[in-house]
Amino acid sequence: MSIRDQKGRWESTTVKKVTDRNPERKAKFETTSDLELERVFTPEGDAPAYMETLGLPGEYPYTRGVQPTMYRGRFWTMRQYAGFGTAKESNERYRYLLGAGQTGLSVAFDLPTQMGYDSDGPMADGEVGKVGVAIDTLADMEILFDQIPLDKVSTSMTINASAAVLLAMYIAVAEKQGVSSDKVMGTIQNDILKEYMARGTYIYPPQESMRIITDIFAYCKDHVPKWNTISISGYHIREAGSSAVQEVAFTLADGIAYVEAAIKAGLDVDEFAPRLAFFFNAHNNLFEEVAKFRAARRIWAKVMKERFGAKNPKSQMLRFHTQTAGCTLTAQQPDNNIMRVTIQALAAVLGGTQSLHTNSRDEALALPTEDSVRIALRTQQVIAHESGAADSIDPLAGSYMVESLTDQIEAKALEYIQKIDDLGGATEAISRGFQQKEIQDSAFAYQKAIESEDQVIVGVNKFTVEEEPPKDLLKIKPEVEIAQKKAIAEVKGSRDQAAVQEKLAALKQASQGTDNLMPYILDAVKAYASLGEICDVMRDVFGEHQETVVL
Repeated sequence: MSIRDQKGRWESTTVKKVTDRNPERKAKFETTSDLELERVFTPEGDAPAYMETLGLPGEYPYTRGVQPTMYRGRFWTMRQYAGFGTAKESNERYRYLLGAGQTGLSVAFDLPTQMGYDSDGPMADGEVGKVGVAIDTLADMEILFDQIPLDKVSTSMTINASAAVLLAMYIAVAEKQGVSSDKVMGTIQNDILKEYMARGTYIYPPQESMRIITDIFAYCKDHVPKWNTISISGYHIREAGSSAVQEVAFTLADGIAYVEAAIKAGLDVDEFAPRLAFFFNAHNNLFEEVAKFRAARRIWAKVMKERFGAKNPKSQMLRFHTQTAGCTLTAQQPDNNIMRVTIQALAAVLGGTQSLHTNSRDEALALPTEDSVRIALRTQQVIAHESGAADSIDPLAGSYMVESLTDQIEAKALEYIQKIDDLGGATEAISRGFQQKEIQDSAFAYQKAIESEDQVIVGVNKFTVEEEPPKDLLKIKPEVEIAQKKAIAEVKGSRDQAAVQEKLAALKQASQGTDNLMPYILDAVKAYASLGEICDVMRDVFGEHQETVVL
């Protein structure tokens, strides 16, 4: 079918079925010179050969976007990642951000919570509330979402090894608000493979971790149907030093492994695949990043249709959240980070992201202040309302440069995926250290380029100035840890101890068998068993993962 025929079909069918009007958006889409903007641009006359394969937004292979209206229907979700100190402090920040126009929540948890340790345990010393909020029991989760209606707000939780426990707490809080689990909306990251590969906050060995993940898939299919059960993350792969190609390849290879595990566990691909989501990094090279997002959509659509036989179009769509690149932020001249984040956010929007977090200018130095997070959120709002970037779908389509980069990234990513397949899949390749070594080599090459000044970092290796460090940084005080230890002691002292032990014993028995673990975890959470107690039960049964040493 020619491009002209595609455009005619688009105008005669799709437009009649789908409206792009929304109270949030404009009544008319045009430039400041009154030049009207098409919903989607396609070439007139003889088109270059590569344009014939692009298709249209909302149509397979989704190179140009997963929805036919994209941001004309509504903007991406502006979901600022936040969490620090106690649940009360984080709740105040969430309500501040929602009041400032944020449209979704994104929860950062501290390291003990991510690793399945309670704040009163020896492994948590000095880390409570430092890089995110401390959550020990259901009582903390109740405070975290106080006065935030969970049937109206979509929440993303960056949690992996202990994801099942935090999801259970979220479901329990919703029920206490009178919101049934089939009404709650959001995402858990739940991507353990990238933890083994790039980040390190794992608990259990791979096989047992994959069991928990597929249990979550199965449970949410029946009980929490609006929940995205995994956010397959390239973000941390890129933060560890990968290239854009490696980010796409390793992320999608992990996605393939999760799909295979779910099918092996007895799930039909079209039962769970529509709730798979992805999480990507937006780095500094504007055009490479736009091409990366487009290539990732196209590869995933083909993998799901051709490799796994997915028939539901939603199973073939790669929907993703984007976060701007933390690894590009500099402690030197931190205000320069505002410009970096703006370029990265624009790349995400031009690449068709479904939700976006913009980093704050001071995050290379400390947790962001309220002023900094407001600027970061305003960056998204300026792009949305003032730049015109959201007024037409996939506006860079047809650019010789962008289309060439899209094709090249697709081809090189598929080469990596084939190598991983040849090694036995993502899990086996990780166990051999394949992805880890590739990432390390890429990170080393990038650092060498910075040190030789082949790669200029403004304010770091060029255009430097003498400066004093900022004085108004957000610091987590030692009192936070003291207060959190006191809070968990009060919960443990006031709960029904017999009920807790009964629920933990049931969880242990289920862990030793083949039952879905989610109902047992939920029962333990509702009895106010702590995160650490629940994870320790599974540690006893499953053991702990030992890191692969890459030479």
